[in-house]
Amino acid sequence: MMEVLDRWVSRAAECFIFCLFILFQSTFAQEGFLSIACCAGGNYTEQVTNITWVSDSQRFPDTISYCQKISKPVVNQTGYNVSRIFNIPKGKICYSLPTTKGEDYLIRGTFLTGLTGSSFWVSVGVNEIGLVSSSQDLEIEGILRATKNYTDFCLVEKEGAPYISKLALRPLWDLEYLQEFPNSVLRLVKRINLGGSGADISFPDDKSDRIWEPISSLQPTNQIVSGPDINISNYQATVKVPLQVLQTALTDPNRLEISLRDLDTQYYEYLVFLYFLELNKTVEPGQRVFGIYLNGERRKPTFDIQGNGSNYNEVVFNVSAHGFVNVTLIKASGSVFGPLFNAYEIFQVHPWSQDTSSGDAEVILKVKDELLVHNRQNNLLQRWSGDPCLPIPWDGIFCGKFQGSTVITKVDLSSRNLGGPLPSNVTKLTHLNILNLSSNVFTGEIPSFPPSSMLKEVDLRNNDITGMLPGSFALLQNLEILYLGCNPRFVKVPPPGFNISKLNIDPQGCTIEGQRSLKRGIIIGSVACGSLLLTIVLGIVFVYFYKQKLMPRGRFNRKGIKGYPMTKNIIFSLPSVDDVAIKSISIETFTLEYIEAATQKYSTMIGEGGFGSVYRGTLPDGQEVAVKVRSATSTQGTREFENELNLLSAIRHENLVPLLGYCCEADQEILVYPFMSNGSLQDRLYGEASKRKILDWPTRLSIALGAARGLMHLHTFAGRCIIHRDVKSSNILLDHSMCAKVADFGFSKYAPQEGDSGASLEVRGTAGYLDPEYYMTHHLSDKSDVFSFGVVLLEIVSGREPLNIRRPRNEWSLVEWAKPYIRESKIDELVDPNIKGGYHAEALWRVVEVAWSCIEPFSAYRPCMADIVRELEDALIIENNASEYMRSIESSGSNHFSMVFEKRIVPPPTPTETSPILTQNLPPPEPR
Repeated sequence: MMEVLDRWVSRAAECFIFCLFILFQSTFAQEGFLSIACCAGGNYTEQVTNITWVSDSQRFPDTISYCQKISKPVVNQTGYNVSRIFNIPKGKICYSLPTTKGEDYLIRGTFLTGLTGSSFWVSVGVNEIGLVSSSQDLEIEGILRATKNYTDFCLVEKEGAPYISKLALRPLWDLEYLQEFPNSVLRLVKRINLGGSGADISFPDDKSDRIWEPISSLQPTNQIVSGPDINISNYQATVKVPLQVLQTALTDPNRLEISLRDLDTQYYEYLVFLYFLELNKTVEPGQRVFGIYLNGERRKPTFDIQGNGSNYNEVVFNVSAHGFVNVTLIKASGSVFGPLFNAYEIFQVHPWSQDTSSGDAEVILKVKDELLVHNRQNNLLQRWSGDPCLPIPWDGIFCGKFQGSTVITKVDLSSRNLGGPLPSNVTKLTHLNILNLSSNVFTGEIPSFPPSSMLKEVDLRNNDITGMLPGSFALLQNLEILYLGCNPRFVKVPPPGFNISKLNIDPQGCTIEGQRSLKRGIIIGSVACGSLLLTIVLGIVFVYFYKQKLMPRGRFNRKGIKGYPMTKNIIFSLPSVDDVAIKSISIETFTLEYIEAATQKYSTMIGEGGFGSVYRGTLPDGQEVAVKVRSATSTQGTREFENELNLLSAIRHENLVPLLGYCCEADQEILVYPFMSNGSLQDRLYGEASKRKILDWPTRLSIALGAARGLMHLHTFAGRCIIHRDVKSSNILLDHSMCAKVADFGFSKYAPQEGDSGASLEVRGTAGYLDPEYYMTHHLSDKSDVFSFGVVLLEIVSGREPLNIRRPRNEWSLVEWAKPYIRESKIDELVDPNIKGGYHAEALWRVVEVAWSCIEPFSAYRPCMADIVRELEDALIIENNASEYMRSIESSGSNHFSMVFEKRIVPPPTPTETSPILTQNLPPPEPR
């Protein structure tokens, strides 16, 4: 008991150390400022602003984040150039910042990009206010009214790894930004000092540390004026703008126009603040009058800066707009002077979304604290931050709606390597239906649930639970099943009044576990014998290397590369306990010196991905290769490296990229493949290569068929289906003859077999291609690859990216954009304009129908890869026959008739119907 208490006290101290920094800063520094410099070596004070920044080094463990210095030139206020990068697959990470309920705050995140291919949402509380992309450095700022004593600032992964450099929280004192929209978050679009030049104006000139940027460009007739000795007459405390900003302005004899373009294409409400200070002391009231127009609509026909008895004035407008906001000031008839404009702010209004029910949110945080006492290094718990349900739920937490509120309905922490007592606070989740804590190492007794509990199913199998079933379980009216098998020390005596039919002790499950243990022991013994044999082989190899080192070195072959040693067949693919024995394929082991020579010290980079950079090289025999080198900052690790190595040691197919060799030396992890001279399908469809030469339809169809054959081979391999888990056009490579080869098997895994749970602990895939059923349920099957392949087919037909947020909102997702056209048989609207007139309509329709069936929302309605291959083979035959026929007509010189290909009008299925193709081979959907 004392040991547990000590651990609890220790953890509490660690949790509060970060808050102590905050409290210290709040009390003694910049009047309530909280300034976090991510990954800083310690606290420091900026010389210019005198703002003290604290490090977040104690906030996140190394298992979920790392630090990276941004080596490229960084343009920002302080020159800070470090980012914290988070490894949170399909999750979110949050900073909880101390706030006072009812007070207004400015919150600002700085994101300095050091990664490629990353994008993520930024949310305040559960309100997504902006998207960060690795294509540019970015600051996202919001203004909010705190609803509790802390506010979460979260990064929600979309693709790749989220990152952040700095985070600032500032009280807004008496600045009443939220008068018209008190239940909203205002996302800053622009804050401009119109007469300013040079540096930004911020703290200490602006006591809330707002950053006022100078104007970037002027119209030919615009002029900048200043009044350094001008003060505000009849000064009011509500003036929002620092005097240093107001003492400069922009003026024009007739017209001033400010236009903000490239805003969100979706309609939003915008809040526009305009600030004016008359800088000419000789101007009298009524002499400078102008109209104010917003997006062409006249909002104030005659506005006089001095019309309120002061030389300062401000106005606020709200406008619904998409794409742009335009502010125009036009000199009024009879006015002596033209318009004058000092500063403005424009905000995008985001209505405040309701958090998870406060009761459930508080309870699950207590559950987390209980679990952390005995599981401090558990990655799952370290990633639990922010709201448990919104905008995406914590891993293992499932939520629903109850009387308009979001509540927790299911907790599934099975097979998470969790130990210690069962968390007692879980009994306080009043809307919990399903609790699954099976296959962990939980100890102690089962806690009592209140009679009001809505529990329907409890699974506590495969733990080390002791004691008896509490009597309260006899009072649970909704309970349908209770699994307690494989807890050898549990007393299997139900309490009085408990319906024994609801109890599943499952003794045979423990027997199966024993058989698995025996099987595991046999295999371990076999591996031990194999290790002895491997040791002998390695001894022979060592002698061989030793003799090689005694031989003269330095001869160059005709390619100019030294003859460095290679060892053949050094990798033996050892299947896991549940895998079938598979004969290994010859894979070469290269030395690091050999790799460096082949790539000329990595001189030619041809690509970059999640694993690392890819370089072009040449082997001594003249074969060109692609060398994939894991980077130190890679979000993928040794597991993916070994996964690909073992898989490709056991499998070969003409439509799968073969592995030639590998290097694992001096902490380097390197994979070597044949060089694919025609790049990736993605590049050929809409990348740089597509600008040089259009990919014609017959070639596209041939590529689709080749990729489908490669996936079919994976799905039917040696009686055990292998699921790729990251099928996308960038992972379909093309050799010199345009033969398609599926690549990148780092995330691949065997499909669950009978008796397995089928649940994947980590959902893998790429946004735009990810199977929605797999994402929602975590249940993996080969049909997840089928969905992704359906997206690839739509890319091939349309020439469009699977996800592009630069397009109009309704065209962001290729799947959602394509569905209406397929339903309405509008093939001309769907097909890539570059190939119009170059295809047989029948062949194209077959491909579209295959794609349609692949992207069915429910996996049971999707075809298998073997059926897809047959359909694509038929489509290619139709296309080739049509092409031959047309060539024969052209060669004969006949011009007496033309052939018209009519579109086959076959109504594609609705999402609730089975696809019209291959229905005889599709299994019926399982009951849901």
